[in-house]
Amino acid sequence: MAVDVTMITTSSLGDRSYLASDGRVGIVVDPQRDIDRILYLAGARGVRITHVVETHLHNDYVSGGLELARITGARYLVAAADEVGFDRTPVDEGDVVPVSDALRLRVIATPGHTFHHLSYVLDEATDGDWRPAGVFTGGSLLFGTTGRTDLLGGRHAHELAHHQHASARRLADLLPDGAQVWPTHGFGSFCSASQADAADSTIGREKQANPVLRLAADEFVTETLAGLDAYPAYYAHMGVANAAGPAPVDLTPVARADAAGLRERIAAGEWVVDLRHRKAYAAAHLAGTVSLGLDGPMSTWLGWLIDWGVPITLLADTPEQVADAQRELVLIGIDRPAAQATGAAEGWAAEPGQLRKLRTADFAALAAARSGETPAGLPAPDVVLDVRMTNEWTAGHVEGAVHVPLPDLPGRLADVPAGTVWVHCGSGYRATAAASLLANAGRQVVVIDDRFGQAAAAGVAMADQD
Repeated sequence: MAVDVTMITTSSLGDRSYLASDGRVGIVVDPQRDIDRILYLAGARGVRITHVVETHLHNDYVSGGLELARITGARYLVAAADEVGFDRTPVDEGDVVPVSDALRLRVIATPGHTFHHLSYVLDEATDGDWRPAGVFTGGSLLFGTTGRTDLLGGRHAHELAHHQHASARRLADLLPDGAQVWPTHGFGSFCSASQADAADSTIGREKQANPVLRLAADEFVTETLAGLDAYPAYYAHMGVANAAGPAPVDLTPVARADAAGLRERIAAGEWVVDLRHRKAYAAAHLAGTVSLGLDGPMSTWLGWLIDWGVPITLLADTPEQVADAQRELVLIGIDRPAAQATGAAEGWAAEPGQLRKLRTADFAALAAARSGETPAGLPAPDVVLDVRMTNEWTAGHVEGAVHVPLPDLPGRLADVPAGTVWVHCGSGYRATAAASLLANAGRQVVVIDDRFGQAAAAGVAMADQD
C-alpha cells in the first residue's frame, strides 16, 4: 500500500497535524492537545500509532504529543538539543528512523523558526528502494512563505532568519521537485511570517512561488523582518508548557452559573465571554461581557486579550458550543473555564437593566455620517477607531482614523479620544470585540459590521499612502 498522509486541521489556530501510515502503523506529526481526534482517526483507519514526532517546541499551542505517546506506547521523537522535562527519544540531524517495511523517517536539521527545529523526510519503499514521498516541515518551509523567526525574542530574529533561509534552501536541494511539503503552520497561524492560500504544495512549486527560494539571503532577511507584525501574548506561556511536559486535558462540562453568579463574576472583574455570533450579541447581550464568537478565532483573541490566569466564564446558545470553546481553549493552555451558561440572553440577566444592545452600521453609513447625513438611529461619529493589526493599517486606512490594534485596546482605552466611537476592523469580528470592551468602559459606540475592502467603494475617504 502506498503511504497515506491525512491532515488534522485546527483552523482556529491556523495549524495542521498529520497522520501518515502504510495501512498498518502510523506516524503522528505535531499533534494538538485534543488527541481524541487523532485516536479516532487512527482507529477508523485500523492504524496503530508507533511514532509521535515534534518538529519543534511549539510557541502557538500546547502539544498533545507527550500524552499521545503515553497512551499509545509510541516512541516520542523530540530534538535532542531541546531541554525538556520528560522522557523522549532524542533525534538529530542525519538520524534515520525505521517505521515499517514500507516507511521510514529521515531527520533534517532546519533551524530558523527555532534554533533546534527539525524537518522529517517521509520515505516509502518502492521497488526495493526508498523514495521520498514528502517532508514534514513544521515552521520551516511553508506554503509561499516561512515560519517567523522572532518568537524567541528580537535579539535572535536576525540570526534565525539567516538560518531559515539556509534551511529552506537545503530542503529544496535535498528533495526532488515532486516531493510533497507538509507544514504545520501557515494557514492563519501567527507563527507564519506571512499568509498564503494554497491547499497543498511540492518542493517544485515552492521553488517557483516561495520568496525564500528566490531571494538572496540578505534580501530575504530584510524583507522577512520588515514584514513581521505582533504575535499573541499567550505565546509566552506555550514554549514553557511544552518543555515541561503538558498535562492531560479535561474536557468534561464545567459548572453552571445562574444570573446572580454571572453578575458577581462581572462585578469581580472576571472575563465573561459571549460565544454567540456578533449579530446576536449586538441584538441583546449581558452588560459587562465581551463578544468573541465561535465563528472566528475566539481562542487566539481571548488568549491575547486577557491577563493570563484570570477566571473565564463562557456564554453560548447551547452546551455543545461551550464544549467546542473548551476544546479550543485547552489548545492554548486555558484548561478549565470557571463556569458556563447557555440559552437565551434574557436568562443571564438578574434584572432587566443588565441587557444591552450594540448599534451597528456599514461603511456607507460612515460615509454618509461624515458628510453630515448620519443615518436615523445612529449617533454621529466623533472618532473612527481602527482595531486592525499594524500591517493592515499600513497597507491602507480611513482618513482621520485612530489606530489601536485590538490586542492593545484593554490597556489603551484611555487613548481613545472622547466622544462617540465608530469602530471597524477587516470584517466586523474584531470590531465587535472592541466595541464590547469600549461599552464596558462606558463609551458610546457603533460597530461598523462591514468588510474593510468595501470602504472606498462606499465613499469613505482613505488616507493617502506614502
